[in-house]
Amino acid sequence: MHRRTLLKAFALSASVISMGFAFSAQAADTIKVGIMHSLSGTMAISETPLKDVALMTIAEINASGGVLGKQLEPVVVDPASNWPLFAEKARQLLSQDKVAAVFGCWTSVSRKSVLPVFEELNGLLFYPVQYEGEEMSPNVFYTGAAPNQQAIPAVEYLMSEDGGEAKRFFLLGTDYVYPRTTNKILRAFLHSKGVKDSDIQEVYTPFGYSDYQTIVSDIKKFSAGGKTAVVSTINGDSNVPFYKELANQGLKATDVPVVAFSVGEEELRGIDTKPLVGNLAAWNYFESVDNPENQKFVADYRAYAKAHKLPNADTVVTNDPMEATYVGLHMWAQAVEKAGTTDVNKVRAAMAGQSFSAPSGFTLTMDKTNHHLHKPVMIGEIESNGQFNVVWQTDAPVRAQPWSPYIAGNDKKPDTPVKTAAQ
Repeated sequence: MHRRTLLKAFALSASVISMGFAFSAQAADTIKVGIMHSLSGTMAISETPLKDVALMTIAEINASGGVLGKQLEPVVVDPASNWPLFAEKARQLLSQDKVAAVFGCWTSVSRKSVLPVFEELNGLLFYPVQYEGEEMSPNVFYTGAAPNQQAIPAVEYLMSEDGGEAKRFFLLGTDYVYPRTTNKILRAFLHSKGVKDSDIQEVYTPFGYSDYQTIVSDIKKFSAGGKTAVVSTINGDSNVPFYKELANQGLKATDVPVVAFSVGEEELRGIDTKPLVGNLAAWNYFESVDNPENQKFVADYRAYAKAHKLPNADTVVTNDPMEATYVGLHMWAQAVEKAGTTDVNKVRAAMAGQSFSAPSGFTLTMDKTNHHLHKPVMIGEIESNGQFNVVWQTDAPVRAQPWSPYIAGNDKKPDTPVKTAAQ
């Protein structure tokens, strides 16, 4: 009896060990990929679609055979628009979940929060949103726009005959690093064009701000001094009350055009856009661009939304940071295949020069030195249906300038990310 008990125990132990081997083998058959976006809080309106398109892209890659013969396994975390929590979630993804790369962040303050973690642990972050530049890390690939790929061309357009020949500029933004640094660059750029400080006004509001009545009134007063344009770096759900207040006060694009750097199709989805027709946004992609790659991208996302029963699946839209997420994931997968491994140092080297035929209709290339994409620049006018009509675009992708030439001393900055101790 004692012998039978021992045999049963041995058999059970062998079974557990066997299951352990099976689980280990199963785990080894996947490559974990981190998705780190705010799914709650003030930035959820903008970031949730990036999580959705990342999951769609992973499913698309898996359906094509995965990467290195393995399926990608997404690990989704929600830092909840809480900037210190971004750093905690980044450490969790890299140290506990052992992800091969992370796709995430929207605001620059969230990116700045996680950057020391990625550099300490030698992880890879793919950052899909336009930003202020003045940064270049070996642990980050920037798939959104630098200022010379969005902000500078947009203001040049406003000053042109087609853009209304603006002479005065109301710089309105959310109070954090991206709007303040972008506006520092824009102020210096405007000075170089002969615009005086008296013709520039800067106003900042907190995240989640909603009472824009006084600010819109101030814009109307400021515009009495000459042809005026508003340059908006408002982020998150504050865009909805801002645009509603423009409509409430009857401030039309023909009077004072607004060009936005963080408003796309998703942010306009819950707004009556008829009073906003003619206002502008500057991006590197719009859902309305007409080419085969984009038709497939939009159709695939709509099908994904319906199949996965996303909220308001019948009215989902695509936008620029979603395209940047899609491109970044595909480029990373290509680099892993080229490197033959998910080793960060080897994948980093393999990313240089990667190219991808993007939904924008352009072939985008990862710069061989500065970790930024070469991207086209597009300016779109808001239409009554919430889409954008592209009124101006570059003929070819533009190489990013991470260090703006309008900030003193930047001409001495390196064009290659400086390696950290982890590399």
